[in-house]
Amino acid sequence: MRSAWTGLSDAQLLQQCLVDTYRASGPGGQKRNKTSSAVRLRHVPSGLLLIAEESRSQHENKARALKRLRQRLHLRLRETFAADVAVEAVKPHGLKVSVRDERFWPTVGFVLDALEAHTGRVSETAAVLGVSTGRLNDFLRLDDKVWEEANQIRQRFGQKPLRDS
Repeated sequence: MRSAWTGLSDAQLLQQCLVDTYRASGPGGQKRNKTSSAVRLRHVPSGLLLIAEESRSQHENKARALKRLRQRLHLRLRETFAADVAVEAVKPHGLKVSVRDERFWPTVGFVLDALEAHTGRVSETAAVLGVSTGRLNDFLRLDDKVWEEANQIRQRFGQKPLRDS
């Protein structure tokens, strides 16, 4: 289901969301308390809730919330692992992907799907993806939320948490 949602345009994805705007508290001057610039998105099909309130622009906050929604879909929703698809997705870059690269979050989704399919075992997951366990660990460490999700997957299968080095 994740790929169906992440493949949608921003407008289509936004149609699946309940959008609330509100006045955010905190720093930002007088204008902060006079405009409803903060945005809360609730993705109805998945139940995910995202908030963006950094900017004084409601438009910018909505765009940030949508970007976070796409990231969270890859991070939290698991799909059935298809080894051939995942290896083809990972093979061109061998998990050498920057967090800023547009391929990063879809790759995160594939890697976490593989980790879930292999009961949280990093060595088996790395072998299926065609990378070393060190490369897989380095990839998982690129983002704190990815590291946390990987450890939650391992915990569900009775595995010890991955060690921070």
